[in-house]
Amino acid sequence: MAHDFVTLVSGLPRSGTSMMMRMLEAGGVPVLADHLRTADEDNPEGYHEFERVKKIEHDTAWLEEARGRVVKMISALLKHLPPGYTYKIVFMRRKLEEVLASQREMLVRRGKPADATGDPKMAEFFTNHLRRVEAWLAEQPNMDVLYVSYNELMQDPEAHCARVARFLGLPLDAARMASVASRALYRQRR
Repeated sequence: MAHDFVTLVSGLPRSGTSMMMRMLEAGGVPVLADHLRTADEDNPEGYHEFERVKKIEHDTAWLEEARGRVVKMISALLKHLPPGYTYKIVFMRRKLEEVLASQREMLVRRGKPADATGDPKMAEFFTNHLRRVEAWLAEQPNMDVLYVSYNELMQDPEAHCARVARFLGLPLDAARMASVASRALYRQRR
């Protein structure tokens, strides 16, 4: 399933990016991941991350390896992508209350302080961040973006997986992709 563009799965942390990575892999897209961050209670199916992505501001050499593959990148790093590539971005959206609840639960499991009183401030920060990122993405001539609602995806995975396959223009197995959506892992419903 060779293609020349770089496929990225992006969004806020805890927005369903790892699940979308697994879906794309199940559908037939090769994944660029090093699996240094292993599965845990917060992501029992794994994170599907590639550590070098976090250094995109200073290290872009790995992008050549990413052509024809899918790689995960949080939304805050997208602005560092160099213009010499074509990118197709599957951008995950999730209700902010669920993102914040999931982050808080992850902190609690790791024995770190987690207080819901900061949620309104974090929600405002995330809302402003997403607004800026989406405006920036709309201006990039080498980036096509498909916004996918995690909440809607969990309700009707097959329809959304077919939509992702059409967006990427690849002969993906949408039924196999949809089979990855696990309601058991949808723990922060709001």
